[in-house]
Amino acid sequence: MLLDDLNVEQRLAAECNEGPVLIIAGAGSGKTRTLTYRIAHLIEKGVDPFNILALTFTNKAANEMKERISELVGDKARYIWMGTFHSVFSKILRIEADRLGYLNTFTVYDSEDSKGLIRSIVKEFNLDEKVYNKSFILGRISMSKSNLISAQDYIDNPTFASEDRSINKPYIGQIYREYNSRLRRAMAMDFDDLLFNMNVLLRDYPDLLLKYQEKFKYILVDEYQDTNYSQYYIIKKLSARYRNICVVGDDAQSIYAFRGANIRNILDFQKDYPDSKIFKLEQNYRSTKNIVNAANSVIERNIGKIEKKVWTDNDLGKKINYKECDSDKNEAKWICNTIVDRKLNDDAKYKDFAILYRTNQQSRSLEESLRFMNIPYRIFSGVSFYGRKEIKDVLSYFRLVVNNFDDEAFLRIINFPSRGIGETSLNKLKIIAAENSISLFEAAMTLDSQSGISTRTVQLIIDFVTAIRVFTLELSKIDAFELGVKIISKSGIIKFLKNDEDPISAERIENVEELINALQAFVESEEDAILDELTGEEISLNNKTLDVFVQQVSLMSESDRDDDKDDDRVSLMTIHSAKGLEFPYVFVCGMEENLFPNVLSLGSRVELEEERRLFYVAMTRAKKELALSCAQMRFRNGQMAFNEKSRFLDDVDPKYLSDEFFNSKSSKKSNPFAQETNFGLSPKRKLSKIDLPLPKPIGGVPVESMEDFSEGMEVCHDKFGLGKIVCLEGKGDDMKAEVMFESAGLKKLVLRFAKLKLKK
Repeated sequence: MLLDDLNVEQRLAAECNEGPVLIIAGAGSGKTRTLTYRIAHLIEKGVDPFNILALTFTNKAANEMKERISELVGDKARYIWMGTFHSVFSKILRIEADRLGYLNTFTVYDSEDSKGLIRSIVKEFNLDEKVYNKSFILGRISMSKSNLISAQDYIDNPTFASEDRSINKPYIGQIYREYNSRLRRAMAMDFDDLLFNMNVLLRDYPDLLLKYQEKFKYILVDEYQDTNYSQYYIIKKLSARYRNICVVGDDAQSIYAFRGANIRNILDFQKDYPDSKIFKLEQNYRSTKNIVNAANSVIERNIGKIEKKVWTDNDLGKKINYKECDSDKNEAKWICNTIVDRKLNDDAKYKDFAILYRTNQQSRSLEESLRFMNIPYRIFSGVSFYGRKEIKDVLSYFRLVVNNFDDEAFLRIINFPSRGIGETSLNKLKIIAAENSISLFEAAMTLDSQSGISTRTVQLIIDFVTAIRVFTLELSKIDAFELGVKIISKSGIIKFLKNDEDPISAERIENVEELINALQAFVESEEDAILDELTGEEISLNNKTLDVFVQQVSLMSESDRDDDKDDDRVSLMTIHSAKGLEFPYVFVCGMEENLFPNVLSLGSRVELEEERRLFYVAMTRAKKELALSCAQMRFRNGQMAFNEKSRFLDDVDPKYLSDEFFNSKSSKKSNPFAQETNFGLSPKRKLSKIDLPLPKPIGGVPVESMEDFSEGMEVCHDKFGLGKIVCLEGKGDDMKAEVMFESAGLKKLVLRFAKLKLKK
């Protein structure tokens, strides 16, 4: 029998095919296996694979799952609609593009494209780029779209207007509206639009809602705890007709609230579907008993959770290793020495080790120590292959060929390599485009002697757009590899890189050559036909075209990385980047108050519980050994900080910790720096209010912007008196400060509410 390979609870979850189902899958409990067998079981029972929609958060996860299903049910697996939210709904949006007034060759902007567009708008609005920081504005727009708040909704909302004025950014709504207008003019969507516009389709076109409800009779969602409001709404609408909705996830691993993920989606699933069945996968196949039980003892401290008890039949294993060091430099040395010891005594390989940290800044001392000891390593979350400059340059040529309206691609390559087209001429071209509400490419095609641009430059621009148009006409005539090679050759990028004296130019040429290999692999892949998206009828593909290649590349998510398991190097990464991975040996460093948990999370129970879930995720990455470490002193933001041990260390049941933890229990009391400065004062040890003399109000100089504050600055507060800013974190209305007051001690303040003034 197909399901005989599953344990009892996995099998029950896989067999329950009708109605709403919630599968709570603990860390290492075989979640992917259960989901795979569930889909295979549906097909074996006669469900048409064309009627199955399976949504994941990475293309890699979708491809791996489809391969596993193929092993179970054969070729039928290729007919399943399976992929990331963005890739699946992008496909639907291209099919239904005309309903929204888009071409089906629309471009998908990545964050760099979006930031470039926002920067241009801020500049054109004559606003201060430091105040209207492009990353902050994009984050605001992204969060709005994720919550289905349109630009006009944003502008009309008095609460948003009031908040924006309070942080000295009253024009965010207007920037949002112009940003969307420019996207549409460029026949482009950003990643959030793929979900926002899918909701628009289902909301405004009842015939399409019915069409896709009939199409997707069985819906399965992986990592449901990571879904945002927009994703939640799409799933709810699509599943409303047949209600065969199965969601899989773990509330204990919900760590992406900063990206818009809403843990309430999984916690409230049974409220949304009162007749739903719930299955709990609690057997951990990954870690030792000590690691599993230690992690359980941490997560049980959270109030907002679904009750479960993860357990394992694996060996007891070693207790959790612990080390308290006097500095981050010595912490890094200890980690490196431990790696060398395990490698020699346990016959381990470097790739068996992962060092996890809360913030990217912590990697510096680790890298220095690893290099000093000649330990090979790699850092995750670096620039991906498709994010490298030379690759984005080539892809911008491809994008403009596929979509002539793409303004960001146009601006990136119009003068790269240099054609002698200057900034002044481009600004005049932008004015022409804006005045006529057309794309830059269209404006370029209409240039004449009356444009105010020199005759020579006009001819250079016309030559460029003509060459692009010639390539566009070849889109449907030749395959992606042949056309891609032509474009690369004609662009002059290879010649430019060969003439460039930069030492890394040779590597950049190799990267372009690798992109050509990717084109060839795409064209030569085994699939020689595609399926009609709705009927399933096979449509012959004599040529695999460049537009399809560009669409696939544009939807590569940050998590779709090449892990290269044969590469024997220690892995360094943030804990967020480690989700979904596992290693025999895991180090979690920087276990200090205000670092982990992060100081910005200390203002509310909800945020603190998310930090605790992050710690749980870090612990459960380990298979064989887990080590926790902290440093009494650490350089942060260019200054030495003196730290208390993280409160999370006290959350771990002591019986699972090594003796070193108990030997260091009193070490902080002997730290003269901690006593002298009072830095890192834990909320547990705050001075009682009755011990604090209330200072008289002190006059000060008001600040015009929160960005006027800096670390080390002397400030005054009406209640707490005089103090000095010890640490600043966050941006915009999220900016928080740690201030050491002379009378009141250390306080953590949200700057937009604190009304701090500069000391006179």
